Amino acid sequence: MSPAKNNLPDRESGTQLMPKFNANGLVTAVVSESASGRPLMVAHMNEAALELSISSGEAHFFSRSRNQIWHKGGTSGNVLSIDDMWVDCDQDAVWLSVTAHGHGAACHTGQKSCFFRRIVAKEGLATLEPTGEAPLFDPKKVYGS
Repeated sequence: MSPAKNNLPDRESGTQLMPKFNANGLVTAVVSESASGRPLMVAHMNEAALELSISSGEAHFFSRSRNQIWHKGGTSGNVLSIDDMWVDCDQDAVWLSVTAHGHGAACHTGQKSCFFRRIVAKEGLATLEPTGEAPLFDPKKVYGS
């Protein structure tokens, strides 16, 4: 990756990758399943995580809570192989189209997707409606406590 430039036309319509990291040095990463297009998760990448993802072909993210890069699936075995990678118009977000390995789950709860509950309005109040899908693995067995 080259150093970020302030040349807006180049960033918005050029062919050079010039990620626009936020004040914390991060870009948003949206992840979907290649086969279905189903959204799997949203995470963040710093420059190193983005470079690792590009060079390895496997998803790496930056954990804000642990303040470190994490190789998705490094502990659980649910590695996300990148099939395709896109950047948005102003290069402050990336979209990864992936194949999940291992249990086939992208969520640390054991669910296939982090998006396993739908927001439903009932009598003016928001409630959550689960998909009803069973988790693909037991997080306690994989991660411990």
